[in-house]
Amino acid sequence: MKILLADDEPSLCEALSIILRDAGYEVRVARDGAQAVTMFARERPDLAILDVMMPKLDGFDACESIREIDPDVPVLMLTAKGDIDDKRSGFRAGADDYVTKPFNDEELVLRVEALLRRRGRGDAPHGTGGLMRTVRIGDLVIDPCRYEVTVRDRVINLTPKEFQILALMADHPGKVFTREDLIESIWGEEYERTGSISIPVYVRRIREKIEEDPSDPKYLQTVWRFGYRLGD
Repeated sequence: MKILLADDEPSLCEALSIILRDAGYEVRVARDGAQAVTMFARERPDLAILDVMMPKLDGFDACESIREIDPDVPVLMLTAKGDIDDKRSGFRAGADDYVTKPFNDEELVLRVEALLRRRGRGDAPHGTGGLMRTVRIGDLVIDPCRYEVTVRDRVINLTPKEFQILALMADHPGKVFTREDLIESIWGEEYERTGSISIPVYVRRIREKIEEDPSDPKYLQTVWRFGYRLGD
């Protein structure tokens, strides 16, 4: 798997590159935020590590630009600051995790591994929300083996996160999932506290893709004051 590392400190980049390569990852290095965004668009890495303080484009802006290219790629921020305001800014920009300098080498690798697993790009479950079987609800079919969703035999183009949400709910048809349930199951409970994940936005995007009439959903239904369920 390929990792993009963006930091303007040459010595730190060299040290981190050695650590990540020793852990079995392919590493691409950018020296500033603007270069990081350009390189991300070209290389399409499995994970990005961004320093907060960089020239041309800081880590927050670089993260936002990367999110426009790929909404679901894991992003790990490096910062010399450990205060909650700095972390809040990073999470709102789309970061998935934070490591404060100086950091332990083993901890960094463990956090990278955890993010890749959570995104279904590591060795553990391949982003299927725990679903192990094909589920059919009316004309909607969720196939975890092919990582595919179809409606009336038409393949639906979902992002990895959209697929995970749908697959998780398909594993429990009819069960009501709260916002907190979905975030904890797919992102991890530590992200619930940041308030940066908008489940209604994800639900709206999924409905626009799978529903004949998104304003009157047949499959992804809202249970008023509680959450969402998958049914027909």
